[in-house]
Formats: sequence, structure tokens, C-alpha cells
Amino acid sequence: MRALPDRAWAAAPGLGLALVVAAAATYLSEHYTAPVMLYALLLGMAFNFSTEAEHTRPGIDLASKGLLRLGVALLGMRIGWAQVTSLGWEPVVMVLALVVVTILASILLARLMGFNPLFGFLSGGATAICGASAALAISASLPGHDRKEQATLFTIIGVSALSTLAMIAYPVIARAFELDDLAAGVFIGATIHDVAQVVGAGYAISPESGDTATIVKLLRVATLLPVILIAGQIARRQCMPGAARPPLLPWFVAAFVGLIILNSAVNVPQAVGQAANDVSRWCLVTAIAAIGMKTRLGDIVKLGFKPVILMLAETVLLAVMVLATLKSGLV
Repeated sequence: MRALPDRAWAAAPGLGLALVVAAAATYLSEHYTAPVMLYALLLGMAFNFSTEAEHTRPGIDLASKGLLRLGVALLGMRIGWAQVTSLGWEPVVMVLALVVVTILASILLARLMGFNPLFGFLSGGATAICGASAALAISASLPGHDRKEQATLFTIIGVSALSTLAMIAYPVIARAFELDDLAAGVFIGATIHDVAQVVGAGYAISPESGDTATIVKLLRVATLLPVILIAGQIARRQCMPGAARPPLLPWFVAAFVGLIILNSAVNVPQAVGQAANDVSRWCLVTAIAAIGMKTRLGDIVKLGFKPVILMLAETVLLAVMVLATLKSGLV
């Protein structure tokens, strides 16, 4: 009976530190309009020394794994069937095709550049779906390897930075290509990585563009489910002989699916949905802070410029495909 209280007491210092870093990152993001995940990551890396202390390590491990999975599970409350079908079937088909092509192209590019193909799967999924949140969800499902955390952190840095730049540049690009408000919303929602930047860029054009961009973005978020299921199958196949195989459906994926079904079948009160989103966000930001604490800046620098080129290529590919689709009149 004392095991759980003892474990909670042992985790308290490290978990408390991660929460403080998450709170500081949230404050900075709200006052200086930069991605909260990026702030959490950078501030966490500044506390790398804390992982060397025995009294903080258990809580940091709990935040980087347990809170990460809980935050991913609660993402299911963002998605409902009505949102998926509200724009018709054309955007749904477009989003599915974009996600598949982007991930496959990223895996191929990663292999050609000498990276582990799983890095292409991770970065391509983050680019195609929902930025840092997708990177965390996919990373949690992929098999472990000695550079997994560095790859995850680099992906989060990349999608956060590129998403911020896209929030500024893409409304200008939409006007340069003479997209109307509906098409501009589709372009913004189908290309920018993080939800907050999609909302900012969409409503900077017009209310119609903002509404459309938000719905298209939620379509992309909905594709997270099959992608993390595929990642789980990869983890099972790459399991070492004799080692315990990961479950066919990890608990956080099952919870993610269950919440999507609940949100589709029942009219969940707005206050409940908002509370779930807030808890999910805090879990993910705290997990990012903890992952940052477990990473040394030198490990990121050693990766060089090739990962930057890979992620930039993924982002450009996604934007070009969406613009081509819109200008051809297919959507």
C-alpha cells in the first residue's frame, strides 16, 4: 500500500520542476507570441543538469513519458465526426493524400540522406499532421533507439520554427496566388504545422478563412490515429527476439480512439471539452520541458544541417502540393 505514495513522493521534485518550466514557457508564449513548445524545450534544456540529481530524475522521467501519453490521449477530445465531414469529401481526400505522400516522401528523403527512416516517419508525420503534438504522439509509439529523444527534439524545434515563419509568410503567399477566402483557408489549414499558428494566419486573412483553416487543420489532426497505429505496428515488428512486445493497442491510443468516438456520439459540453484540451496542453508542454531536461545541446548540434534541409524540404513539398491542388480546381 505504501508503494504508490512512495513513488509519488519520489517523483514530486522532478515533476514539480517540469511544471514550473512549463508555466514559465506558457507565460513567455502568451506575452511574446512564439510557440509554447519551443519555449518549453529551450527552457528545459537549460535545466539539463537536473537529470544528474537522484531526487529529480524520477519525476522528470514520469513527465517525459507518463504525462506525454496522457496528453496524447486527451487530444482525442479535439476531434468529432461532424468536424471531419463539414467541408465535404474533397478536403478529406486531399488531407489523406497529403499525409500519405508527405510521410512516404520524408522516409525516402531520410534514407537518401543517410538517416534512420524512422526519423523521416517522425518528421514527416509532424509536418503533415499537427506539428509538435504529432511529433510527441508518433515518438511515443515508435520503437526506442539510442537517438530517439534527439530526433524528437530536433523535429519539435524544426516544426515550431517553420510553423512560426509560415504563419507570417503563408497569408502573403495566399494573396500572391489570388486565392479567395475559402481557398486561402484551405491552404492555411492544410500546410501550417501547429494549430495556434493555423488560427493566427487564417483569421489574419478573414473570418471565413480562419473558420475554414481551423476545420481543415482538425481533419489533419484526425489522421494522427492511423499514423500512430502504424507506428505501434513498427514498434512491434522491430521488437528484439525474447523481449516483451509492445501491446497491439497502447492504452493512450485506445483512450485517444475512445474520446474521438465519445466526442462524435455525444454532445460533450463545451466546458468539458475545453478542460480536456487545457489538461492535454499542460501535459504536453510539461513533457516537452522534461524531454528538454534530458537532452544536451551538444547532442542536437552534432546532427548538423542535413535534418534542417530534410524538414524544410518536407514543408515546401506540402505547400507546393496544396497550392497545385487548389489551382487545379480539384478542391
